[in-house]
Amino acid sequence: MDEKEVVAKGRFLQLVKIGRWEFAERVNSSGAVAIVAVTDEGRLILVEQFRVPLGKRSIELPAGLAGDDAGTLGEALANAATRELLEETGYEAATMEYLTEGASSAGLTNETIALFRARGLKRVAAGGGDDQEEIVVHEIPLAEAPAWIARQQAAGTAVDLKVFGGLWYAGR
Repeated sequence: MDEKEVVAKGRFLQLVKIGRWEFAERVNSSGAVAIVAVTDEGRLILVEQFRVPLGKRSIELPAGLAGDDAGTLGEALANAATRELLEETGYEAATMEYLTEGASSAGLTNETIALFRARGLKRVAAGGGDDQEEIVVHEIPLAEAPAWIARQQAAGTAVDLKVFGGLWYAGR
């Protein structure tokens, strides 16, 4: 295999090249997580925020990076999922169950995302993300989620594909 060349490096990403292949790698992070969160009342928790690369708002599962803040290097993925759920949605989970892990975009990045299921949800804060995020929290009845998502797409809002995987797990 050819040697890895760092083409550019930022705070969270670096562009690397191996042979003819260019791709992005995460830096200053020990992983990424996404959370399938359904309340005891059967409401799927989704978040919406503007995504600069898309140039529009995006509907997503609550998600984030592990170990990306000072003092959290090596943070366990389940702890990151618990922290991100609270930060983005205002919900605390009684349990955080690991479901699976997979590539986020295998031709673009080496990043993998661990998917967790949050159970025993309790609203303890407003959510909305940290001071650099403007997150809107949506609580959608699980049975109505596919139609709600279709309406969002028809209105021009992006929908992250992980949402559909989350729906599959939510229904199991």
